[in-house]
Amino acid sequence: MGSDRTVAVFGAYGHTGRFVVAELRARGFRPVLVGRDPDKLKALAYGTELHGTGAWRVEDRAAGVYGTEDRAAGAYGTAPDIRTASADDPASVDRALTGAAAVINCAGPFATTAAPVIEAALRAGIPYLDVAAEIEANLDTFAHYAERAHESRALIIPAMAFFGGFGDLLATAAMGDWTAADEVHIAYGLSSWHPTAGTRTAGAVSRERRGAGRRIRYTAGRLEHRDDAPPTLEWPFPEPLGPRTVIGEFTMADVVTVPSHLTAPEVRTYMTTEAARDLSSPDTPAPAAVDERGRSDQTFLVDVVVRSGGAERRAVARGQDIYAVTAPLVVEAAERVLTGRTRAVGVASAGRMFDAPDFLRALSPYISVELFT
Repeated sequence: MGSDRTVAVFGAYGHTGRFVVAELRARGFRPVLVGRDPDKLKALAYGTELHGTGAWRVEDRAAGVYGTEDRAAGAYGTAPDIRTASADDPASVDRALTGAAAVINCAGPFATTAAPVIEAALRAGIPYLDVAAEIEANLDTFAHYAERAHESRALIIPAMAFFGGFGDLLATAAMGDWTAADEVHIAYGLSSWHPTAGTRTAGAVSRERRGAGRRIRYTAGRLEHRDDAPPTLEWPFPEPLGPRTVIGEFTMADVVTVPSHLTAPEVRTYMTTEAARDLSSPDTPAPAAVDERGRSDQTFLVDVVVRSGGAERRAVARGQDIYAVTAPLVVEAAERVLTGRTRAVGVASAGRMFDAPDFLRALSPYISVELFT
């Protein structure tokens, strides 16, 4: 398999990283498993972690091809590529990216890892994608690398995940031929939210950066910090969810990605109160796998509404497990980047970089999407 199908996954043994590695394998890529802990990398590569999202596909494990390097090599014609690296050791990251055609960063908190891995990708001359949901980390990527990446014609795609990238694709598709909108609303209807350890750590980093008790919203064409409590309201989700109480201005990475290329002075995100309670409770357990793909039983409905004057357009998406669905999102993006199906250079969000309706259609095995334009 040529180097153009070799993709380094930084943070490969994390919860989302394992889904990404499995998705790369399923699509015929050769993932390079990168992380700080060599034992965890080996456990992932050789299937000693009996998890539906290990590096080797479910059907291969069922056939008994994991457990030794010989068996793993027999499945794909080559042994797993394992490389240890740490974000605070630039030389180790450079070595980890040697021979890769692209890198996908799945290692949070991205406030710590994004810049070092981007720098290494720029040195290697390869595209960088990440799955960051941290608002501040994504702002940093745009602020610090937009000019430099554009000048070098590098490709940097932050927030290529459920929060940030997916909402941006839906909003862009819903806009259709509109060149501007007055408002973009993205309502997240999650049946529950069992956060990973990485989600909790990233959230703590973001809260520390913005200050205790402060929140962010995007209004009048800019981000602003507020100290008051966010509003609570009812959102008319389509079936099967129906009307639900949501926290308004439950601000996610969409307030970075959407305004980065769409003209809309108001961008608001909303979250069902049940999911918000799960996220805030220290007692909520981590996601538990319920199927052979390692997905949890969490379901989601994302309702995107864009308004211009008196007109309204809408996109509705339904699926299962916000962490698992990030894998086809970012791997589809990597596939398009490596095959030249992009629309921008430099730092760009999903909606700017790709043909949004076509991208969403490609996700049909994982997500159902309806556009009302």
